[in-house]
Amino acid sequence: MTPQPQPSWRKPAGIFLIMLLIIVWAVLVASLSSWVGDWPVLVQALFYLIAGIAWIWILPLKPLLRWMELGRWRG
Repeated sequence: MTPQPQPSWRKPAGIFLIMLLIIVWAVLVASLSSWVGDWPVLVQALFYLIAGIAWIWILPLKPLLRWMELGRWRG
């Protein structure tokens, strides 16, 4: 039988960091809602689309997920 690999501490730590990042970002965006609420509806939709996809999922999470899987920040 082949030995089983030891579980890495990076995955639970990464999950915790992802949850923390989502909470902090949600609070930040919600705190801007009174300011963004004065904008036209289509501009608001564009803002929330960019804030929700680009800044949370693409920029900070890509290196974090890479670190969780490979143990390094850059590819």
